[in-house]
Amino acid sequence: MTETTQTQTTPPSGGRPRSPEFQLAMDASRGLRQDLFHDAFAFRPLPKMRVDGPLTRRLPPRLREQATRTPHALVALAGGVALLISLAGNGGGDLPQLLTGLLALGTILLTLLRPVGAFWVSLAVTPVTALFGNDWGSDWPWLPGAFATQLIVLTVVALRTRPRTAAWMWALTAAYGLFAEVFFGGSHYYTNTMPFLFVSALALLVVTVWHVRHDAAQKVTAQETVTAHERSKRTLLEERTTIARELHDVVAHHMSVVAIQAEAAPYRVENPPPELEYAFAVIRENAVIALSELRRVLGVVRAEDYEAPDAPQPTLADLDRLLENVRGAGLAVDKTVTGAVRELPQGVELSAYRIVQEALSNSLRHAPGAAAKVEIGYVLGGLGLRIVNGPATGLVKPSPGAGHGITGMRERVSMLDGEMTAAATDDGGYEVTVFLPVPATAATEDSA
Repeated sequence: MTETTQTQTTPPSGGRPRSPEFQLAMDASRGLRQDLFHDAFAFRPLPKMRVDGPLTRRLPPRLREQATRTPHALVALAGGVALLISLAGNGGGDLPQLLTGLLALGTILLTLLRPVGAFWVSLAVTPVTALFGNDWGSDWPWLPGAFATQLIVLTVVALRTRPRTAAWMWALTAAYGLFAEVFFGGSHYYTNTMPFLFVSALALLVVTVWHVRHDAAQKVTAQETVTAHERSKRTLLEERTTIARELHDVVAHHMSVVAIQAEAAPYRVENPPPELEYAFAVIRENAVIALSELRRVLGVVRAEDYEAPDAPQPTLADLDRLLENVRGAGLAVDKTVTGAVRELPQGVELSAYRIVQEALSNSLRHAPGAAAKVEIGYVLGGLGLRIVNGPATGLVKPSPGAGHGITGMRERVSMLDGEMTAAATDDGGYEVTVFLPVPATAATEDSA
C-alpha cells in the first residue's frame, strides 16, 4: 500500500489553499509591478561607456574622453532618424508632422534619463500620433514615425534593463496593438501589429542574447579574478614555505652551534669561575628556548592548516623566569605588581608576556648597561603594563634594530583593541605603556 502526500500552499491569513496557477499569476503580477510600475519615472541616467577596451584604450586622451559618450550619441542619432521618418511618413500636414516628429525625438531622448518612463510615454504617444494622421488607408495602429519610435524605445530600454522587463514591455505592446486593431482598426486598410511584434521580438531577442553573453562574460571575469587570487595565495604560501626552510637552515643551524659551544665552553677553561659557568648555562638555555620557539613559529609558516601545539603558552605567571634570564644576560630589572592578581584570558596573558619580553629585549639591544623596570597593574577594566629603561651607559655599543619589535607589540595591542604608547623619556631612556582591556564577563568565565 502506497501513501501519497500532497502539499498545498495556504495563505498566511488562513482560508482556502491557493493553487500553483494562482501563485504563478501572483508572482507574475508582482514582477510586472516591480519592473514597469514601481518607480517607473525614476531618474536613471545612462552611464558613460568604459574606454578600457582593445580599441578605445589606444585613442588619444581627448578622443577617449569623448568616446565615453558614444551610447548617448547613438541614442540621439536614433532619435534623429525617428524624427525624419515622422516628418516623411506620418501624414496630416506640416504642423502635425513636426509635432509628432518632436514627440518621437523627445521620447527617444527620454530613455537616456528615465528608461521605463520613456516606454510608457512612447506607448501613450502612439495613439496621439495616429490621431494626427488623416489618411485612413495608412498603417494602423503604428504610423511610420510611431513604428520607429516604439521599436527604438523598446530596444534601448531592453538594453538598459533586464530580459524580464523587455518581455513585459513586449507583452503590453502586443496587448495595445491587438486592442487597437479589434476596436478601432475596422476602417483602416492595413494593420501592422503583427509585423511590428515580429520585428520587435527579433530586436529584443538580439538584446537578450547580448545580455546573456554579457552576464556570462562578467561571471567568467569574476571567476578569473577569484582564480587569480587563489593562485596568488598559493604562490604566497609556497614563498612562505621556502622562507621557512631557509630560516630553519640558517637560524636553527647557528642557534644550535651557539648552544653546543656554550655547553662546551666551560670545559675548555681550567677551573672556570662559577660566574662564567652560570653565564654559559644561561646562554645555552636561551638558545634552546629560542630553538623551540623557532620550530613553533616555523610550523605556523610551513602549514596552512597548522594546529597549535599541546604545550601551554607562556603567561604572566612565567614572567619571573623571563626576568631571571634577562638578569643573567646583564640587564638589571625590577618588577612591580599592583592590584588584585587574577587569571586573565589566554590571549591577554600571552600578549602581555610577549610585550614584556620584546620590550626587555629592546632594552638589552638598544640600552646596554641600563636598568629597567616592569610594572603590571591589574585594574577593573583590564591590564596595564609599563616597561621603562634608563639611558645606555656607553660601555657597550648598542645593537642596531629594524624596528619590528615595536611594530609587533602594536599589532598585538591592536588585535585586543588596546592602547599603546612608546616614546623616549626625558633622561634618554625609553618607555612602553600598554593597556589591554578585559571585559568583566571574559575575566569571570576564564577564572571559573
